[in-house]
Amino acid sequence: MGAVDAGADLWFGVLQAATLVLALVLLYRPLGDAMARIYTGAKDLRVERGIYRLIGVDAAAEQTWRAYARSVLAFSVVGVLLVYALQRLQQFLPLSLGLPAVPEGLAFNTAVSFVTNTNWQSYSPEQTMGHFVQLAGLAVQNFTSAAVGIAVAIALVRGFARRGSTTIGNFWVDLIRGLVRLLLPLAVVLAIALLAGGVVQNLTGFTDAHTVAGSVQSVPGGPVASQEAIKLLGTNGGGFYNANSAHPFENPTPWTNLLEILALLAIPFALPRTFGRIISDHRQGYAIAAVMGTIFLASVVALSALEVGGGGTATQLAGAAMEGKEQRFGILGSALFGTASTLTSTGAVNAMHDSFTPLGGMMPMINMMLGEVAPGGVGSGLYGMLILAVIAVFVGGLLVGRTPEYLGKRLGPREIKLASLYILVTPTLVLAGTALSFAIPGIRADVEKTSILNPGPHGLSEVLYAFTSAANNNGSAFAGLTANTPWLNTALGVAMLLGRFIPIVLVLALAGSLAQQQHVPETAGTLPTHRPQFVGLLVAVSVIVTALTYFPVLTLGPLAEGLVR
Repeated sequence: MGAVDAGADLWFGVLQAATLVLALVLLYRPLGDAMARIYTGAKDLRVERGIYRLIGVDAAAEQTWRAYARSVLAFSVVGVLLVYALQRLQQFLPLSLGLPAVPEGLAFNTAVSFVTNTNWQSYSPEQTMGHFVQLAGLAVQNFTSAAVGIAVAIALVRGFARRGSTTIGNFWVDLIRGLVRLLLPLAVVLAIALLAGGVVQNLTGFTDAHTVAGSVQSVPGGPVASQEAIKLLGTNGGGFYNANSAHPFENPTPWTNLLEILALLAIPFALPRTFGRIISDHRQGYAIAAVMGTIFLASVVALSALEVGGGGTATQLAGAAMEGKEQRFGILGSALFGTASTLTSTGAVNAMHDSFTPLGGMMPMINMMLGEVAPGGVGSGLYGMLILAVIAVFVGGLLVGRTPEYLGKRLGPREIKLASLYILVTPTLVLAGTALSFAIPGIRADVEKTSILNPGPHGLSEVLYAFTSAANNNGSAFAGLTANTPWLNTALGVAMLLGRFIPIVLVLALAGSLAQQQHVPETAGTLPTHRPQFVGLLVAVSVIVTALTYFPVLTLGPLAEGLVR
């Protein structure tokens, strides 16, 4: 890439980023207010009332945090069983394209993956899943897992907003409203826009295509636009094709690339407005959004700089670090997508993260290690950031010698213990999973022989990335890792389950504890949580918690690889 092309790519990348920021700013208020109305409105739609009668739910009856948690877990268990059964029975289902049943280990991993909003894929989708499984299994879970995440976030917000209450809402009402009023309408609109941009939508089977090299390649059609829409809006990430959003049938042009980035960021970035409206203090929503925006901009600038600067002699001689990237998106378009994907729980990719420069490849890993809170997944990003806000208020209270209070709620030992446990869950799963993969002789031999493509520090990075992605429910991967093995299918599946549902139970327990409290009046010693000082404190807490936890293992993987080149 010559100097002129590099300059054009730079300005085009800046223009994309500026357009994205403008669109998110314009959507922040109307989308956030709309979500607040959805989850606080007293009236049910006719279709919603029909669904409640069908499943036997009393929409007027609220739930304690324990009942809410049981509902989340029961619904998710049923989802895992259904997706697993669809995969195992695939050869008997319509639109199977002649594909056989998915093997047991892979079916378990995939079922857990889509129910937990992870969408980790240890397989090539177009060669493994027929259209019926894609539609009735995977796409359905894209909707429901996203709706579960938003419901849990709203339950936590109610915990801050309510006074002396033993209930935090009704999970089934929150779930159905999120599906009927938010995700389905937005997905229809986005699918139409993607169709207009050239994304495929049909039910055809395999078509033989003649390549430039003169060979023949079988390429399946399918209901791609509809799945692509909810994959992005629900921050799911599971691609219809193995190349994910780098495939021209999923992401044909630079403008569809920008639209897809906007789709995966829109709801998470608007949820702070919903939070501010429900607690009747928009300043708090702006503060949370400012923290998210600050971390996001810092990450995308860092990744862009590392990729533009190259990472070794080969990339410098080639003129640019374009290995694993699509020419139609360029370096900056790939860096912007990769940042948005890993700072949310999306996991979709339009470039191969495994082919990023060593330090550039570390940035998506760090984004996930931050807990995906800037802006995070739909729902999970907001409740993750609010947990960090609780920790930040506690730290601030220690600094000034005051009892910590946040949004009129006193943060006692119970609240701090729940928040601390939330923070510890994911790092424990990541570090334990990575360590066990190399500590147990039989497993280590299998991982090194079968799974790792590149030995040494990069091989460690591949395994570390996999467990980071699984435990944080992201789903992206260093593509050099072969994960369809008994150990990784099982270990990553367990990491996804525990990384999703243990934090959810802790969040709901915190919501219940906060809802029971009365409002504590502000005093001269109350830490203001809407000012720039608190924004800076919360950014610092978010980064420091990650740095202290993960820095040692990063020095053995991406840092070691990057510093020797």
